[in-house]
Amino acid sequence: MYIEERLISSEDGRTYRIRIARPTQSPPPAGYPVFYLLDANAVFGTAVEAVSVQSRRADKTGVVPSIVVGISYPSEELFPSERHYDFTLDSDPLKLPAHPEGKTWPPQGGARRFLAFLEHRLKPEIARGYPINPAKQTLFGHSLGGLFTLYALFASPGAFRTYVAGSPSIHWNKDSLLAEEAVFSAGDDTAEIHLLVAVGSLEDNHKSRMVDHAKELVARLSVLDRAGLHVEYRSFEDDNHVSLLPGLISRAIRFAAN
Repeated sequence: MYIEERLISSEDGRTYRIRIARPTQSPPPAGYPVFYLLDANAVFGTAVEAVSVQSRRADKTGVVPSIVVGISYPSEELFPSERHYDFTLDSDPLKLPAHPEGKTWPPQGGARRFLAFLEHRLKPEIARGYPINPAKQTLFGHSLGGLFTLYALFASPGAFRTYVAGSPSIHWNKDSLLAEEAVFSAGDDTAEIHLLVAVGSLEDNHKSRMVDHAKELVARLSVLDRAGLHVEYRSFEDDNHVSLLPGLISRAIRFAAN
């Protein structure tokens, strides 16, 4: 795949490191599907390799050549502190989990601005520069990125066709997220939406109830009377909060292709 990198700024002056992997193959008739990846410093290479390998035999795998867009920050850190602001809704500091090192958490509450950046700045730029299929776009997030992915689904269900939330930190902004979920659940949009929620089985004893919250969310969404909503829950056996990532990325690519 051909890879290019650029810096793109949001309207409020935040700068993002954007990496774009374009297939060497010609685009499908409808254009390339697009896989938007949060926390790209940690997982961009994994996703690019997975798409590259699986799309070599699309007739066997169902995965056609696709563009991978990695979203991160001008930093080499795997998980820069800026993600706390972009991936979270407004939170009462007293309700946040205790910092494991006794420190103060980075600023929170920028999810609405970040979603606006994705919808009105980044996606249009990708559409202008590449022959994409606008009906086959996926958002992938893990941990706090998974929390943001759920928020994006609830707040703007038409922004992407497929949403993948890995080990979503629902406990972080639970009250705010539940409010967004309630509005989404009361809607009658029949757009085609696919949601994959995944956890590692070893997260079952996590003090944040990571697995329980994910299962409860999937149960609530699965009973909604919305013809276009398809929800899948996946537990990765013997994987923890981080080790599930390679397998989840591989599964997410196939999930988005269907």
